[in-house]
Amino acid sequence: MLSVETINSLIGIDESYKAPIKLQRILNDSNKRIELFNQFLEKEKDLSFDWFTDYFQEEHSDRKNKKQDFTPDGIVKLVSSLLGGFKVNADICAGTGGLTIKRWNENHDGKFYCEEFSDRAMPFLLFNLTIRNVEAVVFHGDSLTRKAKHIYRLSKGDKFSDLEEVNQIEENTADTVIMNPPYSLKWQPQEEMLKEPRFKDFDVLAPKSKADYAFILTGLNDLSENGTMAIILPHGVLFRGNTEGKLRQKIIEMNYLDAVIGLPEKAFLNTDIPTVVLIFKKKRQVGDVLFIDASKEFTKEKAHNKIEDKHISKILHAYHERNDIDKFAHVASLNEIKENEYNLNIPRYVDTFEPEPVKPLHEIMADMQELDEEITHTSQELSVMLQELRGTTPEADKEIKEFTRYWVDKYGISKPKKKEQLSLL
Repeated sequence: MLSVETINSLIGIDESYKAPIKLQRILNDSNKRIELFNQFLEKEKDLSFDWFTDYFQEEHSDRKNKKQDFTPDGIVKLVSSLLGGFKVNADICAGTGGLTIKRWNENHDGKFYCEEFSDRAMPFLLFNLTIRNVEAVVFHGDSLTRKAKHIYRLSKGDKFSDLEEVNQIEENTADTVIMNPPYSLKWQPQEEMLKEPRFKDFDVLAPKSKADYAFILTGLNDLSENGTMAIILPHGVLFRGNTEGKLRQKIIEMNYLDAVIGLPEKAFLNTDIPTVVLIFKKKRQVGDVLFIDASKEFTKEKAHNKIEDKHISKILHAYHERNDIDKFAHVASLNEIKENEYNLNIPRYVDTFEPEPVKPLHEIMADMQELDEEITHTSQELSVMLQELRGTTPEADKEIKEFTRYWVDKYGISKPKKKEQLSLL
């Protein structure tokens, strides 16, 4: 793993905030680009993972405003495995390219399409793709409004990709689409968007307060008829109502939703919320939805939870077998989902309730005896305090004495034992 100091030294900067601008300048110069790539490869030859995940997230990401939160390696591996093989892969909201790199590991000869909005992430994404000699098109712009800042084409070279800027993208669909978009991002939907191919069949748009379903429909629009899409989102997309409820119902009725997989909480660096992986296919041979509750499939690591190979294997087995598994998986018919008013909240379909074991009778009796002694102790303490009370008026004093007499007759006024002196028989 390359350290922050090493990365900054190779790029030729003294402070991390300067990295994106300097790196983009180097990438724009083919000679300097090749020189930098060779210097990096002298330090790190393993191209199977994103070198910049930790560096970018710690030094450059903007969780508050842009909700940038990079996908942990365990989830990257899980989602890529769920998608299977491909010739063309699309990664929407690609960040620095961690998900795309995982897909590239599966097929070095595949073609790739990436979209990313962040100006600071883009140089790292281009670096990651070109140093791996990837054939790709990269859209630098807003995935929701479709406004482009730059469009890049990467062509395979002798060792590294050739990089050029182009004016437009040829419209193509992908065999697999992978997405980890900003969760519940605010956006500005416009009525004219309903005429666009990605939205025209759905009558309504995602609410401006949460763009989650806008990302779903954007990804589906990029998906081929026989392709598979996996998107990571917060659980709210499963049950929120109003326009999101209408969009969810329409997607289910079109039989696009294949599986709902609940992941553990605290699996990401910058958010503790649990997330869900939704799997979509346009042409499905079945009319049901698989629900998997993998919320307990993790290994605890300090402040975060890690999804390991053993957890991934269990989830993949359930996904491919597509059978009911007690407290873990359930295959729900579309009628069952309709009866639940198209609410996809996982506990409605996978019951993970574990009844608490009943205590032995002697323990219950001991608890009752301890409680009785606690009541007696407290009542006697109150008897002592009541003896010391005096009313502020003759009438009040009379009432206090009458109440005290009643209490003393019932509980006595002997000095209560200390709690530590009480013991069970």
